[in-house]
Formats: sequence, C-alpha cells, structure tokens
Amino acid sequence: MQSVSVEAAEQPVLRPVYSIVAPVFNEEETLPHFYKRIITIMEQITEPFELLLINDGSRDASLQIMQNLHEHDPRVRVIDFSRNFGHQVAISAGLDYAQGDAVIILDADLQDPPEVIPELIARWKDGAEVVYAQRSKRLGETGFKLLTAKLFYRLVERITSIDIPRDTGDFRLLDRQVVETLVKMREQHRFMRGLSAWVGFRQEAVSYERQERLAGTTKYPLYKMIRFSLDAITGFSHVPLQLATTFGFLLAGASLIGIVIAVFLRLFTGAIVGQASTLILVLFLGGIQLIFLGILGEYLGRIYDEVRARPLYIVRKVLE
Repeated sequence: MQSVSVEAAEQPVLRPVYSIVAPVFNEEETLPHFYKRIITIMEQITEPFELLLINDGSRDASLQIMQNLHEHDPRVRVIDFSRNFGHQVAISAGLDYAQGDAVIILDADLQDPPEVIPELIARWKDGAEVVYAQRSKRLGETGFKLLTAKLFYRLVERITSIDIPRDTGDFRLLDRQVVETLVKMREQHRFMRGLSAWVGFRQEAVSYERQERLAGTTKYPLYKMIRFSLDAITGFSHVPLQLATTFGFLLAGASLIGIVIAVFLRLFTGAIVGQASTLILVLFLGGIQLIFLGILGEYLGRIYDEVRARPLYIVRKVLE
C-alpha cells in the first residue's frame, strides 16, 4: 500500500463541509490510488472534508488498507459491514453517517474520476441541490454492456413516473437537505439514483467520460444487473402489473374472434381445427399466465421484505 503523509495525520479534524462517500467491495488494488487522488483533489479545494469508506463485506485486504488509511489520516472514516449487503445499501449507509453540508457519492474503482468533483462543487455553490455526473463516454466496456445500459435507461424513462436522467450512475453531489430527505426513506430494494430523482429539488448535470477500471473486476455481473433493473422498475413503476390487464383484454378479444371464426368454419365448411393448434394455444396462454404470476411474485416478495422491516444493514464497527 502506498504510504500516507505524516502531515495529513497532524491536521486537526474539523466539521467537514464535504463528505466523500465510497462503497468498497474487494478493491485492495485500487484503494491506495483512490485515496491519493481524492486527497489531492480535495486539498486543492481548501475546505474541510471527510472520506467515508463503506466496507461492504470485502473478502480481500480492503478492510486492512482502510484501517491503515484511517490510522494515518483522521479525515478517513470507515464503516465496516458484518457482511455484503450490496452497493445501493452501502451508499445508503454512507448517507446515514455523512456529516458534510454536501455529500459526494462515487465508486472506489476510479471509473468515476475524482477530478470531476470540483465541477460538482462549483454547481452546488451556484445553487444546485443535486448535481449528477452524466456519462458522455464509457471507456473500456463491452458492446453488450453499452447496449444493455442504453436500453435500460430508455426503458426506465418510458415506464416510470419520474424523470431519471439518462446515462447517469450514482456519481453525484447531494445537498444536506437532500441527504436528510433520503435517509428517511428506508425501503429494502433500493435504486438510489431513482430515489434522488424522486425527491426533486434543483437538479443539474455535469458531463464526464467514464474511465476504464484501474484494476480488479466488475462488481456488477449480468445477474446482478438484472436484479438491479428489477429493483428500478418495480420500485418506480406499476406498468408490469398493468400489462397483465392489457394482455388479458387482448387475449380475451382474440379468443372471441377465434370462437366466431371456428363456428363459421364448422357450420359452412365442415373444417375441424386440429389438436396441434389447440395444444399450441394452451401452451401459449399457460406461458403468459406464468409470466404474470412471476411479475406478481416479484411485487409480493418486495411487500414481504418491507413488512418484515429488517434493518438495511448491520455494522460490525465504525472507525471515526
């Protein structure tokens, strides 16, 4: 791990103006570089800040590195989860513990460049209460990832009741008033960029180029992206449930037309519809029913999770 300057440890701890919140999951290779770049940028701003690292159940040396950073620099605070609770929950914990007047959320993998932070702060000082970083380019990602991300944002935009900006992640600055509003929202299946859009306030965009991952592997494989998409859709839209009604009317109408045609053919041509077509129709209707039972199950499962009212996360220890 890269050494930390002694001067940082000797600085008095002041109430932070800015809180940098970064979820961490198996980022031992990137953490020293992330810390160095954050410190370099924030010290140029010359206002008090804190770096809040949330250890989301890392299985490598990430926690040890975070502890070393905390020991050498009191501006580094560490929230250590008892296990992995997920990226969105880790962000929520960061908001719970953040003390700054403005909270900046970004990932520790350095795909979100810290060098964008001064521009976020400038917009905040000009009166914006939510400043989200909007990706103009996504470097180092596969065509499949780019395509699915593009489709996801456009689908969410069409079927949800809120205006979630396209091509934005969790990299953003939140005013203290926005943070205090968000921490009151304790739903289990969280889509933080949707929640930050839902609360309103004055929101502005800053364009940036998302970088390649410095080291390690992505923490969002395909199956996690699917679950993430389901959380976004079910958390902000009833359209999947309404589709069941729409399909029901369409199929009922098609069935009535089919009955009329079958009666006509039987009376005037003597034609008899074969069993193969009947079986195909039954299988089709059965498949549609199972799909919508699955959709109902997704919503019911989320209701069950909310009724149990378990805590969003469990903290093993806090390094203040």
